[in-house]
Amino acid sequence: MNNRWYSQGLRFSCRQCGSCCTGAPGYVWLSREDIGAMAEALGIDCRAFLQKYCRRVQGRISLLEYENGDCVFYNSPGCALYSARPAQCRAFPFWPQLLKSRGRWEREKRRCPGMGEGETHSPGQIEEFKAMVRGS
Repeated sequence: MNNRWYSQGLRFSCRQCGSCCTGAPGYVWLSREDIGAMAEALGIDCRAFLQKYCRRVQGRISLLEYENGDCVFYNSPGCALYSARPAQCRAFPFWPQLLKSRGRWEREKRRCPGMGEGETHSPGQIEEFKAMVRGS
């Protein structure tokens, strides 16, 4: 782990700006735990949650998004389900693809005002976040 470019840790504090929730289309993969927590936060059962807010893609479940790519739960000034957001969202920006190189991290940092600010996350914490994404 010490040979990783982020061996001194990385600073991040979510500003709930929405840059990771809006823009280009993508997928927010959901686990059973994510679905249960989000449905509970909305006060509906899991079946209703799946029917109203999800889609099946390549045999997996992903949140719906609007035509412009924005997440169905993003509404300015932030996520309507922030406290119950899925693991993939909780792990941002510590996604494996953003941690492959300092260059990728720096490019994303231009979009996200919370990257490079706030709490320093240790390499161990970062690896835990990466595992959350792989497991979703």
